[in-house]
Amino acid sequence: MTELPAVSFASLQPEPKSPTAIYFVTEGEELPPPIKRLDKASAGAVSRAIEVAGFKPKRKNLLEILAPHGLKAARLLLVGIGDAKTLTHRDWMDLGGVVRGKLPKKTTEVDVVFAGVDHLPEEAPLGFAAGFGLRSYTFKKYKSKAAKSADGGEEEQDEGRAPPKLSIFSCWGDKLAAKLQHTEAALSGVYLARDLVNEPANILTPPEFTARLRALEALGLTVEVLDEPKLKSLGMNALLAVGQGSAQPTSVVVLKWNGAVGRSAGDGNIVFVGKGVCFDSGGISIKPSPGMEDMKGDMGGAAAVAGAMATLALRKAAVNAVGIVGLVENMPSGTATRPGDIVTSASGQTIEILNTDAEGRLVLADLLWYAQEHLEPKLLITLATLTGAILVALGKEYAGLFSNDDKLASEIAEAGAESGELAWRMPLSKKYNKMIDGKFADIKNIGARDAGSITAAQFVQRFVKNGTPWAHLDIAGTAMASPSTDINPSWGSGYGVRLLDRFSAKFHETPSAED
Repeated sequence: MTELPAVSFASLQPEPKSPTAIYFVTEGEELPPPIKRLDKASAGAVSRAIEVAGFKPKRKNLLEILAPHGLKAARLLLVGIGDAKTLTHRDWMDLGGVVRGKLPKKTTEVDVVFAGVDHLPEEAPLGFAAGFGLRSYTFKKYKSKAAKSADGGEEEQDEGRAPPKLSIFSCWGDKLAAKLQHTEAALSGVYLARDLVNEPANILTPPEFTARLRALEALGLTVEVLDEPKLKSLGMNALLAVGQGSAQPTSVVVLKWNGAVGRSAGDGNIVFVGKGVCFDSGGISIKPSPGMEDMKGDMGGAAAVAGAMATLALRKAAVNAVGIVGLVENMPSGTATRPGDIVTSASGQTIEILNTDAEGRLVLADLLWYAQEHLEPKLLITLATLTGAILVALGKEYAGLFSNDDKLASEIAEAGAESGELAWRMPLSKKYNKMIDGKFADIKNIGARDAGSITAAQFVQRFVKNGTPWAHLDIAGTAMASPSTDINPSWGSGYGVRLLDRFSAKFHETPSAED
């Protein structure tokens, strides 16, 4: 895993001591006093650089001043923030990512000065640190040292190189250090999820994924593994049908965190359910060759659940939460499930499998049954790279959100907006049920071409008991093949970790004395 940046907080000082110093400039206002002092110390070099470059402090505009005369810093970076009053936590995260992306790879220390800016909230330095950390992630473990760059020279490798040490100076001094644990825990969870999604399928097989989840016991999680004989005894035939064409064994892993002190019997757990198809060839209904390599990321839901549970454990969250993931590989072979096969799910409902590439919903069906029978859920959230149709509807900006409970849907949407992992609510209706009613069984695993993401969610809802709050996030567009952003340079985004962490912290945790 990529090493987290080392972050420290301190009170303001006359001038930073690190080779790289960063200051913020507000649009429509004079240069803040700290930068005026730098300009005076440099005999006007700073103001001349601003004038020559035509620097305008709009949000994310940067001005780099190298080797300014009379200053200790070898590199001075002025960061435009536009109107400071309008900046959200996510905006400060983006600024942290922008700055991290600007720094040369060999940068070892950075001083960031939060001074001279009005309307600066206490959360701004933490948001900046989070964005800086998210942008610091790399995944180059399979790049050999002998790799050549496009021009034939040696390609510089930064895997294993420690990210820059970040020193943040503000009027709050080291008081922010107590809140840094939450930020670092979330970063660790995102890094874990990104690592899992980025791994090739020949490495991250279901057994290897299981082993990595077992290792999370070191964080304080309770880990239980259900192997194939156990799954057969439980009647989880829908899940097992997905993996029966693969040489890799199927497993289910349950991760538990009991952090709510004084919980009463019957209070229940928040339960996260993740699809973990480590590679999805489509099975007998095989996918087209172009782009099939991306199906190593079809376990993005399971990765998000793993990252979220690790985050809760690392920050000792005051909540009782359970994550359950189904780890399986969907391959074509002589033993693979055939189109037209009928299986009996653990819930007792029979499923006509018309397309073996609509396999994620089969995984979720049996996981939901197990969660409701064994995990005492007060609410359920399923996460899955479930349908290509959700990309047609929402692209890569929003995950599709489906729910049978308005309150739960509202909480998830709010947590998504605050974390920057956006979710857009999509409809569910009994009117869609006839599209998935089976001809020879209770239900079929595909509907017509229309409303593909809705009928998939409608299928999953069939396995949720009446009265149980449930929400589903279709993250096919947000978890993998991610567009590069200010805070995510990675193919695997780790989408869902920060959303679930925010959802838990804001709506379902016991307030601490500090709160």
